[in-house]
Amino acid sequence: MLGAIGVVFGDIGTSPLYAMKESFIGPHPLAADPVHIFGVLSLVFWMLMMVVTFKYVAVTMRAHNKGEGGSFALLALISRTVEGGKWTAGLVTMGVLAAALFYGDAIITPAISVLSAVEGLAVAEAGLAPLILPVSVGILIGLFLIQARGTARVGAIFGPVVLVYFATLAVLGVTNIMARPEILGALNPVWAVRFFEVDPGTAFLALGSVVLAVTGAEALYADMGHFGRKAIGISWLTLVYPCLTLNYLGQGALLLGNPQAVSNPFFLMAPEWARLPLVGIATLATIIASQAVISGAFSVTRQAIQLGFLPRLSILHTSAKAAGQIYIPVVNWTLLVAVVLLVVGFQASTGLAAAYGIAVTGTMFITTCMVGVAMFRIWKWKPIVAWPVIGLFVVIDGVYFASNLTKFVDGGWFPLLVAAVVFVVLTTWSSGRRIMRERLAEGAIPLAVFIKSTAGSLHRIRGTSVFMASSAETIPSAMLHNIKHNQVLHERVVILTVQIEEVPHWPPEKRSVVTRHGEGFNRVVLRYGFMDEIDVPHDLANTPLAGAPFNLMTTSFFLGRQKLIASKRPGMALWRERLFAWMNKNSESAMEFFKLPTNRVVELGSQLEI
Repeated sequence: MLGAIGVVFGDIGTSPLYAMKESFIGPHPLAADPVHIFGVLSLVFWMLMMVVTFKYVAVTMRAHNKGEGGSFALLALISRTVEGGKWTAGLVTMGVLAAALFYGDAIITPAISVLSAVEGLAVAEAGLAPLILPVSVGILIGLFLIQARGTARVGAIFGPVVLVYFATLAVLGVTNIMARPEILGALNPVWAVRFFEVDPGTAFLALGSVVLAVTGAEALYADMGHFGRKAIGISWLTLVYPCLTLNYLGQGALLLGNPQAVSNPFFLMAPEWARLPLVGIATLATIIASQAVISGAFSVTRQAIQLGFLPRLSILHTSAKAAGQIYIPVVNWTLLVAVVLLVVGFQASTGLAAAYGIAVTGTMFITTCMVGVAMFRIWKWKPIVAWPVIGLFVVIDGVYFASNLTKFVDGGWFPLLVAAVVFVVLTTWSSGRRIMRERLAEGAIPLAVFIKSTAGSLHRIRGTSVFMASSAETIPSAMLHNIKHNQVLHERVVILTVQIEEVPHWPPEKRSVVTRHGEGFNRVVLRYGFMDEIDVPHDLANTPLAGAPFNLMTTSFFLGRQKLIASKRPGMALWRERLFAWMNKNSESAMEFFKLPTNRVVELGSQLEI
C-alpha cells in the first residue's frame, strides 16, 4: 500500500493544486458565490466517486491481463478473445489511440504539475514571481537527467513523501472546514443538480475544468501490475479519497469566506508562515507524480515495441533486481524537449490545464469502450446488468470529453496533435511490418521443400548457425543469401523465430518449442510475453537441440537487414512507406535487441520494395 501511495496516486494527488483554481478562473470563469462553490465541490466529490471508485477500482481493474493493466494490456486481452471478429480492427485502433493519447498526457503531466507547485512561490512572496519559469524548467531538466541512473533509490522515499503530502492535504482541509463547517453540505448531490438548473451552459463548460480532479485515474489501472488491485483499492478508499475530499472542501470553505482567494486557493489555505514549506512539499509531490508518468511512458513504449507497434529501440535496465525498471533514451530526451517547450510556450498552469483535460477524458472514454467489450465477451455479463453500467460510464466520459473540446483553441489542440503524430507512427510501423512480411513471403521457400531439394548437395562445415526468421514456416532470406554467396551450411542449422504473445509474461518452462526436420535442421520458436525481457542466447542455451549441447563460441548468428525502397505497389501511401523505411533504418540492431554476442553475428543485406 505504501508503494502504491508513492507511485500510483502521485498524479491524482497533485490535482488539488490546480483543479479548483481552473474551475473558477480557467477559460470559462465562474463567480465565486455559494451556488457555484457548492456546485463545483459536489461535482468533484461525486465525479471522484463515480469515475475513480466505481469505474476504475470496482469495474475496470477487473479487466486485467494476467495482473497487468493499461491500454495495451487490455487490447491484448480482448484481442485474444475476439480475434478474427468483425470488431477486431476497431478495437486495435481504439487501443492504439488510447496509447497515443497517453503520450500527450505524459508530456503535460510533468509540465502542469511542477509549474503549478512552483507558482506557489508567488503566493508565498510576490517578489519571487520571476523565478517561477526558470525554477520549473530547472527542476524538469534535472528530473529527466536522473532517469538514466534509475529510480530505485529515489523510489524508496516516494511512499513516505507522498504520505506526508496527503497528510498535509487533510490538515489544510480540516483547518479551513472548521472555520466554515457548512461547506460539508456540498457532499449532497443536490448541489450539482442545482448548479445545472441555475446556470446550465456555464455548468457544462465548467465540467472541462472539474475533470482535472480525476487526472491520474488511468494510472490506477495502468500501474495495477506493480502493486495489485487490492493494495490500490484499499489505499484509495482509506487514505487518498478522504484526504482529497477534505482538501477540496477546505478550498471551498476558504472561498466562501474569501472569494478573492480564487487566484490560488490551494496555497492560500495555508497561513503565511507555512506557504513556503508547502511549496517545497507540493513540489516534491509533483516530481514524484512526474516520475510515475515518465516511467509509465517507458513501460508503454516497451509494450508497443514487443507488440509490433514501434521499431526496436535501445532499452537499458536500471535495476539488477526489478525487470520493470527500464530507461529508453530516445523517449526520455523526446519527452524532455516537449515538456520544456510546453512550459516555455504556455508559461502558466492555467494555459496547460486547458490542454490537459482532452488527453485525460479521451483516454478514459476509449477505456470505457474497451471495458464494455470485456463485459460482454470475456466476463459474459448479462445485458440487463452490463448495458446500464457501461451506459453510465459512456455518458459520464462523453459529457466530460465534449466539455473539454470547447477548450480546443485554448490549448486543447496540443494533446490531440501529439496523439495524431504518435498514432500515425504506431500504425505506420504496424502496417509496414505486415507489408514487409508479405513481400518477403512472396519469394519464400518452405523448409521441407528446401531440405529435400537443396540441403543434401551443400558443403557442411563444423559448428552451429542460427538464422533469425520472422516466419516459423519458411526459409529466412538471410539463409538464402548465405547459400548464394558462401555456398555452405553449418552441420547444425537452427531457424529461430521469436514470438511475442498477448500476455504480459510467458512461463519460462514453456519458452521454447523445438521441431527437428532431419539433415541437421532444427526449427525453434521462443515465446515471450509483451513485458518479458528477451535474451536469445540465454534461452537457446536452455533449449534441447539435436546434436551436441549449444555452445555460444561455436555458433554464428545470421541476421537479414533489408534496405526498404518505397514504391507505388499497393500497400500504404508513399509518404508512409518512406516514414516506415526511415524508422526501419534507424531502429536498433536486432543484435542488440536480442542480446546476441557482437563477435558471433553476421548481417546479410538486401533490397526490398514495399
